[in-house]
Amino acid sequence: MASEAQHQATVIKWTQQPSIRRQWPELALLHHVPNGGTRDAIEAKHLKQQGVKPGVPDLCLPVPRGRYHGLYIEMKSETGHTSQEQEWWGDKLQAQGYAWKVCHGWESAVDILQWYMSL
Repeated sequence: MASEAQHQATVIKWTQQPSIRRQWPELALLHHVPNGGTRDAIEAKHLKQQGVKPGVPDLCLPVPRGRYHGLYIEMKSETGHTSQEQEWWGDKLQAQGYAWKVCHGWESAVDILQWYMSL
């Protein structure tokens, strides 16, 4: 079974295909917010001072579509679950006019990106 990171890398690779970039050049703006991972206490303290916050979604697409200001995606493996902090971010982002989706696997994320870009 693929890890969350592997699924996310596959999503990014999909967005970089020439045919996809021709169709939706705005996908070049899709980026990862590196909030997770293992860090020592000193680095964790510095990152927190710089604004790193738990639960921030994994992927951000700062492109407005339809009624949304942008899209945030929380990547999960096929069996992954969101944390309380991730749900909090999702609620707050949606209240501010952003689309927020939890995607279990890369196929789910590609489906959401296609839906969003077609709005």
